[in-house]
Amino acid sequence: MTSDVVADGPVVRLPEGELAWVDGRWLPRSAFAIPAGDAGFVLGATVTEQCRTFGGHLFLPAAHRDRFAASLAAARIAPPLPVGVVFEAATVLARHNHRLLPAGEDLGVVILATPGDLPAQHGGRPGRPRLAVHSFPLAFPLWARAYRGGVALRAVTVTQVPATCWPLELKCRSRMHYHLADREAADAEAGARALICHGDGRVSETSTANVAIVRDGTITTPPPGDALPGISLAHTRRLAGRLGIPWIEHSIALADVRGADEILLTSTPSCLLPATRFDGVAIGAGVPGPVFTRLIAAWTDDTGVDIISQAEHAAARAER
Repeated sequence: MTSDVVADGPVVRLPEGELAWVDGRWLPRSAFAIPAGDAGFVLGATVTEQCRTFGGHLFLPAAHRDRFAASLAAARIAPPLPVGVVFEAATVLARHNHRLLPAGEDLGVVILATPGDLPAQHGGRPGRPRLAVHSFPLAFPLWARAYRGGVALRAVTVTQVPATCWPLELKCRSRMHYHLADREAADAEAGARALICHGDGRVSETSTANVAIVRDGTITTPPPGDALPGISLAHTRRLAGRLGIPWIEHSIALADVRGADEILLTSTPSCLLPATRFDGVAIGAGVPGPVFTRLIAAWTDDTGVDIISQAEHAAARAER
């Protein structure tokens, strides 16, 4: 059995069922795996992008493609296929796998590259870089309630990886510091997420999101040197510009976070969430604020999907 999926070019004939793509080949999603001797597994040397779909279509694919290409260059991984080919495969895969979802739901789509087999585990033979694309249903139950109630953040002792290790703009899977930071935050407050700072105290990001604060109606975000340049953050900034909401880039300290009227979190899966508690204390009125409300409405208008309702309906379906 095959299905026909149209990308921007000719019709692509694919096998039925959920698929993945590896080095130019289509295979069942259940068969997708990174070999145990791959440097991406052994060393965590994996460059990655996560996109999401709206109605089965990748959102902002060009921005993700360009960041993926920049990360490959920073990691010195020379892909065996052009980056454009990889994202064409991601587009086709997203439309194909989206057909298998319940109505109204969407996908996360991961594009990744590794240096390939680690010579030390393959008789000294050098590896060839490996490229892959796979997808999964977005885990709406993890954040559905946060749109209306917010999330909690905690300051932690784990710090951001310094730029002398790898540049912040390199989006990679070497994330042990994220894991440890979130464990520390959850130990301090059940369900809290870590707010990660640099060693000198500058606020950077959470493990899954860029951070912005609102004070007197103006949004402030860390500059590119302080945090990963987020694609959803950049899109939120465009929406804020349309709404006439002032936006500046400036390094942020923990004191600025504590004194904020609102805290905003931007990420690919959830788009935009409010944080309503920091270190156990309410931010503003302790509920999502007016800037968040305006911006999430703008996200809905821009994508054509009611983002809050989509998450709530999917979460309710999962609880049945």
